[in-house]
Parts: sequence; C-alpha cells; structure tokens
Amino acid sequence: MLRAGGSCAVGGYGRAVCPAGPGRMPHFAKLLLLIFCLVLLVESRKHRRRRWTSQLELQKAGHIYKKNHDVTKTRKGKTEQLLRVDDHDFTMRPAFGGPAIPVGVDVQVESLDSISEVDMDFTMTLYLRHYWKDERLSFPSTTNNSMTFDGRLVKKIWVPDVFFVHSKRSFIHDTTTDNIMLRVFPDGHVLYSMRITVTAMCNMDFSRFPLDSQTCSLELESYAYTDEDLMLYWKNGNESLKTDEKISLSQFLIQKFHTTSRLAFYSSTGWYNRLYISFTLRRHIFFFLLQTYFPATLMVMLSWVSFWIDRRAVPARVSLGITTVLTMSTIITGVNASMPRVSYIKAVDIYLWVSFVFVFLSVLEYAAVNYLTTVQERKERKLREKFPCTCGIPHSKTMMLDGNYSESDANSLAGYPRSQMVPEEEKQEKMVVHLAMSNASNSSRKRGLKGHVGLRIIQNTHAIDKYSRLIFPGTYIFFNLIYWSVFS
Repeated sequence: MLRAGGSCAVGGYGRAVCPAGPGRMPHFAKLLLLIFCLVLLVESRKHRRRRWTSQLELQKAGHIYKKNHDVTKTRKGKTEQLLRVDDHDFTMRPAFGGPAIPVGVDVQVESLDSISEVDMDFTMTLYLRHYWKDERLSFPSTTNNSMTFDGRLVKKIWVPDVFFVHSKRSFIHDTTTDNIMLRVFPDGHVLYSMRITVTAMCNMDFSRFPLDSQTCSLELESYAYTDEDLMLYWKNGNESLKTDEKISLSQFLIQKFHTTSRLAFYSSTGWYNRLYISFTLRRHIFFFLLQTYFPATLMVMLSWVSFWIDRRAVPARVSLGITTVLTMSTIITGVNASMPRVSYIKAVDIYLWVSFVFVFLSVLEYAAVNYLTTVQERKERKLREKFPCTCGIPHSKTMMLDGNYSESDANSLAGYPRSQMVPEEEKQEKMVVHLAMSNASNSSRKRGLKGHVGLRIIQNTHAIDKYSRLIFPGTYIFFNLIYWSVFS
C-alpha cells in the first residue's frame, strides 16, 4: 500500500516499510516535539503571571510604605543624625540668657516602704517625671511621632538638676538597666522619667504617741538654678501626684496625699522654687492596746488582789506586790526601747507611769498596814504587862486577842468586866476581848467559839485594806476616763 507522494514497500506480515528520508520523521519524535512545545508555552505563561503579580505587590507595598513611613523610626548614619546633639553646647540650659525655663513635674508614688520612729524618716519609691522644651532637640517629622531613648542620651544633653531636700539616701533603680526614659518630640518638648527610691527626714511629734497622726513631706528643688533661671511647678496641679491604691503600712493608715509649692531662700545663693509632696498618716491603735495598754491595766488590777489577802500572809502579799512592780518596769522599758529618746513626755508614758504609781502604792499600802499592825501589837503587849491577870478571881479570866492564839486559849477564857482592865481614856486605842464561858454548859462554849472565829476574821482585815478596795479601783477608772477623753 502506497501513500500519496511517496513509495513504501510491504514487508512481512503485511506491514508497510517506508524508507527514512530528509523530509520524513517518526511519529514518536513528532509527539515529543509537540509535548516540548506545550511545556514551553505553559512555562512562559506562568512566568508572565508571576511577573505581573510581583509588580502588583510591589506597587501595593510602595503605597503602604509611602503612607506609614516615619523618619523617626529609621536608622540614620553618622552624617545624617536626626538629633543634632553634637552641634550644640548642652552644658547651658535652654534659652540661656533669656527668661526662666519652665519645668513641669509630676510624680507617681509606687510604694511607701517604711516609717521609722527611731530614725525619724520614711522610705518611698516613686516615678519622677520632668517636662520641658529644648528647641535644640527639635527635628523634622511629617507624622509628629516622638523618639524614645534610654539613659545613655541623658549624659549628652541638658536635664534639670532636681534633688531631694533633707534626703538621707536615694538611688535610681538599675535592674536590669538604669530605669531612665527620655522621650523627645519633634517640636523640642522633652519627657524625662526616672524610678527612684528615696529615704528622707520626717520631723515627727510623739507627744500623743501612740494616739498620734504624723505629716511627712518629700521636697524637690533645683540645686544650681534659681527661680530666675528655672521655674519648677506641678504640671497638672493636684492631679500631678498619683498613688497606687494598694499602698498600705502595718502601723499607719494613709489618710491623704497632697502637693504644695513655695519659694525657699538661701542667704548665699538666692531664691529657689521648691515642690512638696505631703502625706498624712494616722497610727493604728489596736497593736498598742494589745501590747501595752491591756497588760498595764491587768497588772494594776492584779495588784489590788493583795487587799483581799490576809494581812498576816506576809510572803504572799509582798511577792505579789514586787512581781507587779517588776512587770510594769519591763513594760515601760520595752516601749521606750522602740522609741526615740525625746525630751518631752508621750501619751503612753503618762498611762504607763500612772499605772506604775498605782502598783507601787499598793505595795506601800501593805507596808503601812503591816507597820500599823506591828504598832498595835506592841501596845497590846505593853497593856498585858501593865494589867496582869488577877488570879484571885476564881471563875473568870481575861485575855488580849492579837490574832495569835489557839482554840485552847479561847476555851480557857472567862468573863471579866472590861472596865476593870482598861482605863476610860484608853478605850479608843486598846482592844480587850471579854468572853464569858461556862464550863458546865456545852452550848455556851459553842457560842463562844463562833464569836471567837468571827472576831479573828474582823481583826485580820485592817481598816486601810477596806478603804483601799474602793479607793484604788475608783481612782484608776476615773483616770482612764480622763485619759481616753483627752487623747482619743
């Protein structure tokens, strides 16, 4: 079988065999060529689409870049710095030679760390911020954004030389780096912020301690610049001072914070603007009630127990009095150890020393009772020697009772007329006990014993003890009423 335009021979098994020539190509070669052409066509279309997409993204990115570009956030080389720090002399204040530069101040109190009565000072941690304008730091910006720096730039520019008046110790926190922030605006306004802990003096008045209120103040002032060169002021008035709501102290209740400003005069240098951060503290009284007032009151009440103890129990009454006196001395010493050595009397001193006097008087009261009892016994002994027992009277005996007698002595008493023993002028001072007892009557003996026991109880309670049971508590209650009405 022949194709048009060519000659082919029929080979075995009926296949046609065409000789290869220059114008002829096998079928598989054509197929490979066709596939290759298709691949080239597809790759060229993909390349065109990728290029078009990349151009579109580039246009969008360029549009966004032009819209949000901020030169203050772009790194500049040494020859094109945004802040011209090296072109000016920052050893001089802004507008040197002109009017005073205003420097606004605001403070945020982070914590009130401690109040020390012994050292008369307080420790406070705060954020101190300054606001001023320095045109030498102005820079061009189309978006009016600010630049923020750390403490390294502070050493190269001018900053206010504010210090804390009456400060004992202060430092800028440096963990992990110096806690200093400097923010510069395009028009030259500057915000300078520091985190500081300062310990400053506080003149305290302890005349009403521990029922007192203390007012302390932290004072800020420029060290070198007078009011003609630098004017310090509170930036937002009373709103310039902000405090954390969680600030609290163990012994004090923080009542209020407020700000004031005044002029301070130094004879050698002139007038300076001074800013005050004042706060008022009121002491919690409950701690001192438990540690001082209640123990002192209990010791005074314990000293009154001796008024109900038998006056013959010398060891019991003496040991009780000495114990209460020593305990009151310990309480007074403990309170004064935690207080400064002031030259005036404190409210707690009045209460403790009056309580100590009450305890001491209870000891003196028993000394008086014991002395008067001894004098009375001596007089009764002399009376017995002066009027001996008349043994000629067969059925009567006389005995002086001084509290040291036994039941056998009481049973041996017989009736005897009182007028025969004691003269009329000594009836008020001598005590003669006349007991008439019948040996024949048991009932009369029992009645005599009951009268003897009752008389012994009356004798062992001195009249001074009776009056002390009323006078001491009444006087101490009256003192407490006056004390708490005056100092509370």
